[in-house]
Amino acid sequence: MAKSRRSTIEMDKEEFRKIGYQLIDDISNFIGSIDQKPVTPNEGPSQLQDLLGNTSLPENGRPAAELIAKTTDLLFNHSLLNGHPKFLGYITSSAAPIGALADLLASSVNPNVGAQILSPIATEIEKQTIKWLCDFIGVPSDYGGILVSGGNMANFTAFLAARTAKAPQNIKEDGIQNTSNKLTVYCSKTTHTWIEKAVVLFGLGTKSVRWIPTDASNKMDTKVLENTIKIDLENGCLPLMVVGTAGDVSTGVVDNLSDISAICKTYNLWFHIDGAYGAPAAIVPKLKHLFTGIKDADSIALDPHKWLYSPLEAGCTLVKNPQHLIDTFSSHPEYYNFSKSGQDKAQNFYEYGLQNSRGFRALKVWLALQQVGRSGYEKLISEDIEFSEMLYDLADQHPELEAVSQNLSITTFRYVPLENIDHKEYLNTLNEAILNELQTGGEVFLSNAIVNGQYSLRACIVNFRTSKKDIEEIIEIIIGTGRKVHLKISQERA
Repeated sequence: MAKSRRSTIEMDKEEFRKIGYQLIDDISNFIGSIDQKPVTPNEGPSQLQDLLGNTSLPENGRPAAELIAKTTDLLFNHSLLNGHPKFLGYITSSAAPIGALADLLASSVNPNVGAQILSPIATEIEKQTIKWLCDFIGVPSDYGGILVSGGNMANFTAFLAARTAKAPQNIKEDGIQNTSNKLTVYCSKTTHTWIEKAVVLFGLGTKSVRWIPTDASNKMDTKVLENTIKIDLENGCLPLMVVGTAGDVSTGVVDNLSDISAICKTYNLWFHIDGAYGAPAAIVPKLKHLFTGIKDADSIALDPHKWLYSPLEAGCTLVKNPQHLIDTFSSHPEYYNFSKSGQDKAQNFYEYGLQNSRGFRALKVWLALQQVGRSGYEKLISEDIEFSEMLYDLADQHPELEAVSQNLSITTFRYVPLENIDHKEYLNTLNEAILNELQTGGEVFLSNAIVNGQYSLRACIVNFRTSKKDIEEIIEIIIGTGRKVHLKISQERA
């Protein structure tokens, strides 16, 4: 009888159990003490390279237990911790612990969720997750969709579906260079940079984008939008799609989605909503009016790894008519034997997006949706918004701070010295220097926004660990840092 193969990469169950138990203990201790750690260690690339060493690829292997222990130390003590309660920087949420367990479980089974035959239960879980996300944001469950890596990919997937649906039918064979009318895309000047990547990567070019100005409330000016479409039609262009934003990444503003929808219907344009950050707020009853029109969208991008507290990576594209995804992405080479599944028609996710081989991203989202439930998410998201409003109010009340804007869970504000300096250039320089100090100081991590030409500090709360105490302490940290940086700059200029 032949012996079983013994591979150096394999672990027997006792070794795996011992290492795994130790790792889970270490992770538990890390989560339990994360608030006591600096948000960031402020170490440069050369310091981190020294930690790793400059050795060449190892010739021989080392014990797994030793490697896991060393790597645990590296990650816990040399990372920016977006799970820290005072991380209010870019829109990366504090990750739900159940998501970490889900990723371990998913990678242990390792299904390829590109085809149903390769991932029987994983495919069904992703399908159910899509339906639940539709219900979450208030669109019909017959929308179809796919889990992707994040906001860029979610928006790219929708962009390509829009191009297939609205461009001339010969585009697949002849390409866009042979279209007689120039394809044009419409979006607010505050739209995320993904749109520039999309028009470059997918052949339309940056001149195809019409950057629509915003009104006094920072929403897309829909009157200018409609006039721009009319002018393009008169000049032989082919309007393709309008991108509305549900939660601008700088200030949290939600465009007037119902007005944009009406314009798209009038001129037969694809209506896409970039809700990567803000769409989950539609679950909050008092905010539903902001999302009127979301049900009319042809496609929606949202990121569970933003405001659903999923670990990276987890983005999602939802499309009103899923056939548009199939028309865009499906192919059937002869070496694919994925269409047979007995009496049922299989759904193969490789036909819904850019990837063929796909990891099981849906599991962590699916589990968290069940652990927290609708009411739980409504409470968590509402609390994030309340803390953002609290931060705005405290900034507004403080003589050395100027509150600038507050929408959804994003507050922008800036430090203004007591000398009442109103020189715009100096205040912009000062607040940029304050942000740089905060981002390296390890006490709190914010980002920035330019609002009406003002360089502002920006706090985005998508963090279930942040508390009222943290908000109060953050104000004091910013005041202390502001005074120190202002004094330093003043002395340097003296």
